[in-house]
Amino acid sequence: MKAIKEVIIFYFSGTGNAKQIAIWFAEFARKKGLDCTWVNMQTIDAKSIASYSSDTLLVIISPIHGFNYPKITLQFITHFPKGNHRVVLMNTRAGMRIGRWVTPGLTGIAFLVSSLILKIKHYQIVGQIPFDMPSNWIFLHPALRKKTVKYLHKVNYARVEKHADKIFSGKSDFIAYRSLLLDVLISPIAVAYFLIGQFGLAKTLYASSACDHCGLCIKQCPRKAIKSLKGRPFWTFKCENCMKCINNCPKKAIEAGQAFFIITGIISSMITTALFNYMFFFELSSEFIHSLLSTVIFFLFLVLFYRLQHLLLRFSFTAKIISFLSLTHYKFWGRYKSIPDHRWKE
Repeated sequence: MKAIKEVIIFYFSGTGNAKQIAIWFAEFARKKGLDCTWVNMQTIDAKSIASYSSDTLLVIISPIHGFNYPKITLQFITHFPKGNHRVVLMNTRAGMRIGRWVTPGLTGIAFLVSSLILKIKHYQIVGQIPFDMPSNWIFLHPALRKKTVKYLHKVNYARVEKHADKIFSGKSDFIAYRSLLLDVLISPIAVAYFLIGQFGLAKTLYASSACDHCGLCIKQCPRKAIKSLKGRPFWTFKCENCMKCINNCPKKAIEAGQAFFIITGIISSMITTALFNYMFFFELSSEFIHSLLSTVIFFLFLVLFYRLQHLLLRFSFTAKIISFLSLTHYKFWGRYKSIPDHRWKE
């Protein structure tokens, strides 16, 4: 394999996990005497890659959303010009801890889809490496304990060094193949999330009465998915659930409406059942059509109820009830952001 002379790392990060991996990988590249730059992929034109010399190693690092790379990352890769550079694909998955064992997340179809796109453009894939950084999906679970966060940073720092040494020595690194079977098995979930699921979850976030209208969430949103509607943040279907807004809000005013989502699902399901049983004068023999109509009805109610919730948040009494029903409202649930090295090296 031709010697590597330069390393360019492209990252996308919501709460800092992928950025931290990029920083660590760059650190070890420089220790090997390599020129290395890490850059937010949202700030660079992918077509500029054509100007890089053939001995430049390209590294892509991004979180996993719904067992796939988020649209931001996939769009960036899609815009690559044709080339023959070597590419290392990395991701950050939802890592947790049981004792000294780090529970691994799943990559899903992220590496499969991105590798296919890059191979069509004649790039050489020389690595597929996942890292199990602290899970940041606050909608689903409380923020991990500080001790766990520090431990996972320490473990992944060592893993980055190990994989960096292998790549910089001229070897390929496809450790992701160890979970390939599981990744393939969950591919239907990844496709469903990409086509439908992410749009539903986009309507779970709202700004509580603690919001001081600073506009930080609107300014920082990577997808420009948050707009101001009647003076309050309003999440559109462009949201990719990167969790940046909910974890970065200085007032912890952004909350996730778990109860809202469940109630919407129950009501839409009841109405769907009533429509099928009492209003349709023909039997739906196709399970696909049945599922499609159910999904359409769910999203219609989701949009309607989300607008209603946005209106009710303007009133103190109803705003308190909405927050009362959200687990993210309570202090024990917490928030998460990746921590700097000095915090976990203490």
